[in-house]
Amino acid sequence: MKVVLAATLFATASAFVPSNAPKFGTSLNLKQDFLEYTPYHDHSQVKVNTYKNKAPFTGKVVSTKRIVGPQATGETCHIIIDHNGDFPYIEGQSWGVIPPGTREKDGKPHAVRLYSIASSRYGDDMTGKTGSLCVRRATYWCPELKADDPAKKGICSNFLCDTNPGDEIMMTGPAGKVMLM
Repeated sequence: MKVVLAATLFATASAFVPSNAPKFGTSLNLKQDFLEYTPYHDHSQVKVNTYKNKAPFTGKVVSTKRIVGPQATGETCHIIIDHNGDFPYIEGQSWGVIPPGTREKDGKPHAVRLYSIASSRYGDDMTGKTGSLCVRRATYWCPELKADDPAKKGICSNFLCDTNPGDEIMMTGPAGKVMLM
């Protein structure tokens, strides 16, 4: 009985070890190298501020999902944006988002808000044509009302968390060359 059990465990465990595993340090030549820099540490060709406020990029929302549990304080959403490969970025950069509408105080367009890009340069679908943001909805708890004060909610974070698939987002960037990975 013990011999059969040991033989079964060994056979099961060996199923997880590839028989022809490459040695450590061997290049695997995977498809995901099409966005790499050569040499990998040379970031001199990294694109910065390709799209600006006066000529922003229009991205299309693929999905918006709440990523915290129902009992969590606040709300954080994962927003996947399709850029069709026309808005390349690398890890450590940010996107600027221009919320729709105008400011109440002076009627000017809302200012750009920067958000760190949450996906790798290959995006969420590994094609290099999407990117994602993780955004916490900004709200203000009013102690007098004992509720969220809608007059003081975050303009851009609420816009992003309320987006639906197919919605368009005006974007700037990519920004940043200091925190590159």
